[in-house]
Amino acid sequence: MSLHVRMRQALPAAMRARDKVAVRALRATLAALDNAQAVPVGAAEPRGLSIEESPVGAGATETVRRELSEGDMADIVRAEIAERLAAAGELTSPAHADRAALLHQEAAVLRRFLDEPAE
Repeated sequence: MSLHVRMRQALPAAMRARDKVAVRALRATLAALDNAQAVPVGAAEPRGLSIEESPVGAGATETVRRELSEGDMADIVRAEIAERLAAAGELTSPAHADRAALLHQEAAVLRRFLDEPAE
């Protein structure tokens, strides 16, 4: 089962468990994965078609999304983990200790999907 599918399946379970940390981490990471699959603007259809040549009907504006390999998806998840850890490292004030701990918890949630040990 792909990383993307495992994360998609974990989201409703985290929501049912009311695990706000996991829900926040999974939603953000799934959005990053979805964004990485998006086709660049202008790459899908050639511009300049006349009205008569324009596609019509259900699904006419749909385009095939980019396929990401497991390695690509893992790299995106690693980047999300690194982003959280970097942000937590910048929160050095005792007033921000709770936010830094939350970011570390989110990184730990994502790390479980990669089967990587905690740093």
